[in-house]
Amino acid sequence: MTRGPDRTTAHGRMAPLHLDPRALAWVFGGGVLGALTRYLVSLAVPAPGGWPLATVLINVVGAFLLGLLLEALVRRGPDVGWARRFRLLGGTGFLGAFTTYSTFAVDAVHLLSAGRAVEALGYVAATLLLGGAATALGIWIAEIAHRMRTEEHREPGGRP
Repeated sequence: MTRGPDRTTAHGRMAPLHLDPRALAWVFGGGVLGALTRYLVSLAVPAPGGWPLATVLINVVGAFLLGLLLEALVRRGPDVGWARRFRLLGGTGFLGAFTTYSTFAVDAVHLLSAGRAVEALGYVAATLLLGGAATALGIWIAEIAHRMRTEEHREPGGRP
């Protein structure tokens, strides 16, 4: 049984985060918003020649945002308080539901089943390579933003 905001058990140990109803609520709320956003994007982005462009865009944008978010949060400090809530809401919840690697896999199989092996390979390669690059870009941007923010708060002699 948990007690208080520190999530300690009756035995004085930390309760697992996945058993905290508040944490689950943050993930659920973000997940609802992420799934709805994915659905709206899939309606708005056409599939030229049956090629699943919306899924590629969703996964690449999601990979970028997840890299940006997690790197920014890590550089802000420990995963507690608002940072943890934002990670659960935005990262696990919203981006977990927004990105859709199950649809990615199904789309690849559909392209293969339709005899479009070259397009299926291009789709898989584009999603994986662009997703990896987008994640790296998000991390890099968060790192630069952190460095700029840190330099703003330094005294002219280089002391914080």
